[in-house]
Amino acid sequence: MADDHNDNEVLLDVREMLARGEEPFSLIMSTVADLRGRSLLLVSPFEPTPLLGVLGSQGFGYDVEKVSETEYRTRFVEAF
Repeated sequence: MADDHNDNEVLLDVREMLARGEEPFSLIMSTVADLRGRSLLLVSPFEPTPLLGVLGSQGFGYDVEKVSETEYRTRFVEAF
């Protein structure tokens, strides 16, 4: 579920979705389409390597932080 983390960032935690065996790609992409200049903070249980390439090719920079063995926080920011 996407949540307005603050005025400049949207938080999207996909860990529960993945734990249920669901694929979050569509939700991530629809959230990205609605960012309107804000950044996306994606919380996942692993480094989202394929997504880095997909969003990188769409003009997004990113920073990945490994919080623990089961939590990664990836911030995507649209490059202008």
